[in-house]
Amino acid sequence: MDTTNRPHVLVRLSDLRVPSDRWLKPGNEPDDKNWVTDIEVMSQQEALADPFGPHESIAGVLAAQGEWRQAYEHLRTALDRAREESLRDALTATYNRRFLDLWLASRPRAVNGLALALVDLDLFKRINDTFGHPAGDHVLRRTVSLLRDGLPPGGFCARYGGEEFALVLPGVPPGTALGVAERARDRVARHSWPELATGFAVTVSIGLAYQPSGRVDVPHQLKQADRLLYAAKHAGRNAVAYRERGDIRIVAHGR
Repeated sequence: MDTTNRPHVLVRLSDLRVPSDRWLKPGNEPDDKNWVTDIEVMSQQEALADPFGPHESIAGVLAAQGEWRQAYEHLRTALDRAREESLRDALTATYNRRFLDLWLASRPRAVNGLALALVDLDLFKRINDTFGHPAGDHVLRRTVSLLRDGLPPGGFCARYGGEEFALVLPGVPPGTALGVAERARDRVARHSWPELATGFAVTVSIGLAYQPSGRVDVPHQLKQADRLLYAAKHAGRNAVAYRERGDIRIVAHGR
């Protein structure tokens, strides 16, 4: 293999020493005494195409040295980390849409009810246009932190898409779910954003759909939450919309 002028990835392991003049692949065994602590694993192009490849290379070296348990533990840890990262949003570190879909699909029935709230940042484009995308990214990350505060046991936040998030609240009664949504809205509205501008307000609108105990119709519940989110926006933003006895109710505060 010609590696002339080839870009590479270096994986540093203080407790593993391998020859520096070889491209290490699973099954390649060190055969000289020119030991260093840098493992030249593969090109950047290969690493992007196969993110798990460097870990296989390291495990191969460990196995070649007879460290079978360490090789196994390295691969298992890398796999667990990769799986966790695949379920997280890269920007906000909260769960992503994939995790949300998998979680909902794995629970065909609601035990003691299931509340699903869609949360949307109001006029978010204005933040990006006025203060720039780095400031917008900061708002997204901080908003996630505010939304996650005070979630009940088993509840979680997931990025639904763009500036929209989902709060999933299993096993809570309707009144509790409404309280969680309203307090989340209030935390965002009351938060100061000195990195943007003095007195600048960031608010969210929330559509809260509740499913009593029994079979969960996820598409219907998501559609209902989306319609209620639209109702909260239409009521002036910075509001929570929900249904009570079939009627849409709005907890509105305005901007």
